[in-house]
Amino acid sequence: MKEKGRILVIDDEEDILLSMQLFLSQHFEKVDTENNPYHVPRLLRNNNYDLILLDMNFKKGDTTGRDGLLWLEKIMELKPSSNVVMITAYADVSTAVDAVKKGAIDFIEKPWRNEKLLTTLLSAYKLSMSKQEVKKLEDKQKAINATTTDDKFGEIIGDSPAMQSVFQLIEKVAKTDANVLILGENGTGKELVARAIHRQSPRSDSAFINVDLGAIPESLFESELFGHTKGSFTDAKQDRMGRFEIASGGTLFLDEIGNLSLPLQAKLLTVLQNRNILRVGANKPIPIDIRLVCATNMPLYKMVTENGFRQDLVYRINTVEITLPALRDRPTDIPALVQHFLKMYSKKYQKNELKVSQATLRKLQEYRWPGNIRELRHAVERAVILCDGSKLETSDFILQHNNENGQGGTGLDSMNLEDIEKWAIRKVLTKHAGNISRAADELGLTRAALYRRMSKYNL
Repeated sequence: MKEKGRILVIDDEEDILLSMQLFLSQHFEKVDTENNPYHVPRLLRNNNYDLILLDMNFKKGDTTGRDGLLWLEKIMELKPSSNVVMITAYADVSTAVDAVKKGAIDFIEKPWRNEKLLTTLLSAYKLSMSKQEVKKLEDKQKAINATTTDDKFGEIIGDSPAMQSVFQLIEKVAKTDANVLILGENGTGKELVARAIHRQSPRSDSAFINVDLGAIPESLFESELFGHTKGSFTDAKQDRMGRFEIASGGTLFLDEIGNLSLPLQAKLLTVLQNRNILRVGANKPIPIDIRLVCATNMPLYKMVTENGFRQDLVYRINTVEITLPALRDRPTDIPALVQHFLKMYSKKYQKNELKVSQATLRKLQEYRWPGNIRELRHAVERAVILCDGSKLETSDFILQHNNENGQGGTGLDSMNLEDIEKWAIRKVLTKHAGNISRAADELGLTRAALYRRMSKYNL
């Protein structure tokens, strides 16, 4: 199967261009050739090449490689992201090494063996793809930053004393490269805090990589975080960068770090101590430069005393610790949060005149919100979807009132199908702290179908 790569070959010998064209066209989607390097600027303006093969010499009898180096510099000046592989005679290998120092990613000797040529170019192409992916992530991060320049804390909302303390900590720690540990219950906004730290840091123009450690199977931990080489295991069809490598230069956010098993904690600690990673199947360490932010809703210090979490890893990840308050502990922030989500979902569902009554706001402030801000957000979204008037009332919101055994007032004594369905929906909503998407997944329903049933049972 052909790779989708686009390649430009620059050499003054027509027979070399022809042989390259015939061979490489079997393996890559597009292969352009050029015997006059002075045409290169026009080609680069009109095309996006994944790889450029550049000869070292363009004058008969010249073996100095000066022309190749000059054109390499020109290409890097015109398109700094270019991936250039030098074509060199055996005698010019030392000059080709100099070219690599100036920005080329590899070189091939002529005469070449087709197998060796293809291996070199496929490796260079994979590297090119990885670099492009990192560039996309960085561009995406810059776009995110550009939309939030007026509010350095993004969607973190709150004027309560507890939140003002959080804002002050974020501002202090963001300017440094210190590792940060964010503690807090589910739904308190730990990822938003991590993004705010990145946004205000010197690394803000680089990638912010979010990894949910709770969602990565133990067997894939090393491959996902550290990357792998082609053929290192059954499904390793090609070389792949891990999250650490992609995040290098930026911020790596490890969410749900409390879920890591002790063996995985040891592997993570080794990487953080050595500041380099080893791809699965490789034997050459790759240095990494990351700012680490971790988060968990689990009691890490209690886990340390019970030998469930390594104490040396806790020391490594929590140079600075930020604890987020539960929503029930800052009820004065609830009206502002409701207005924020109301504005967001009124626009999304084209109900722009919606308001919320003061009585409803007071009721929402009295509720305990076990799912914190995430639960409040889903409750506002559902209310906006289902309300018929121009004002949200208390009846438009899901407010769970559980009995002592957590069954929401309807046990399994009743064999009425509707009672059982109502009980199951309440049970799953409580389990997932009001997270509609997760509850719908567990119940085997779409979000819309779950909303309809919630409305039917006045949940």
